[in-house]
Amino acid sequence: MLPKRKTVGEIGEFGLIHRIAKSIKDNKRKVIQGIGDDAAVIPFPQGDKVAELLQLFTTDMLIEDVHFKRSMGAFFIGRKAMACSISDIVAMGGLPSYAVISLGLPSGTDVRFVEEIYRGIDVMSYVHRVSVVGGDTVKSKKIIINVALLGEVKRENLVTRSGAEKGDKIFVTGPLGRSLKTGKHLYFRPQIHAAQFLVKNFKPTAMIDISDGLAGDLNHILESSGVGAHVYADRIPRTKGASLQEALYDGEDFELLFTVSSKNATRLIELEELLDFSCIGDIMERKKGYHLIDARGKRIPLTKKGFTHF
Repeated sequence: MLPKRKTVGEIGEFGLIHRIAKSIKDNKRKVIQGIGDDAAVIPFPQGDKVAELLQLFTTDMLIEDVHFKRSMGAFFIGRKAMACSISDIVAMGGLPSYAVISLGLPSGTDVRFVEEIYRGIDVMSYVHRVSVVGGDTVKSKKIIINVALLGEVKRENLVTRSGAEKGDKIFVTGPLGRSLKTGKHLYFRPQIHAAQFLVKNFKPTAMIDISDGLAGDLNHILESSGVGAHVYADRIPRTKGASLQEALYDGEDFELLFTVSSKNATRLIELEELLDFSCIGDIMERKKGYHLIDARGKRIPLTKKGFTHF
């Protein structure tokens, strides 16, 4: 009897990514970091750049009625599309450089609406010194925007999800929760200045931008690094009016979530109020698990699943 075929919905988004990653054949080109982080890390072609620089490569797809609605405004839809990809480059410790934009459009879409999408893309690109150098346009049932973005990072500043170690402290930038309700998911600014300050002064051991929710994205770091964590409920910064559940599981805050060695964390904690960073927990050995610690010290297992598409 043949085994039952599984659907994408049954294995989930990250289960699908894991299966795809296993099936990708190695073509013998050098890859420093492949599938499984905010961006791929690849070397520059020899002779084009000095060895201290690495190339970052990411892509993000936004789909109408999943990531945005037309009523949110074309300018802000375009702005968000570019900002999401920039945030991925930022979370690796890098700076964005060149982008190509692919756009799927229903044939009845108002041309002025499309022009406003590109105006939002252009403004965000200008602010972050990104050059849009090409793309593609196709017919689709709903509006689809895909941004593929290159960036650069100094080898010494590269941060992945896999470097967290027992004893590290866990930090976030800014308040969390209610991003969709407050409009933050449209208006957010990629944390480029915070990231550059951190990589130059505090050497994060792991970092990610919060797109799928604090609990889910921290779990990505834990799985990549092979560690556990304790997160303290009363230390999690919340957007005004946000519940603890919203701060843990709402997506699209696009704040930075990062870990720092205990030595560097001591210095960073002294600057918390000045820099709007918050120390929210500790990295533990893996066997300690993944728990939320409430105000009474009770351990509550954290649900690992953040937002997924399936």
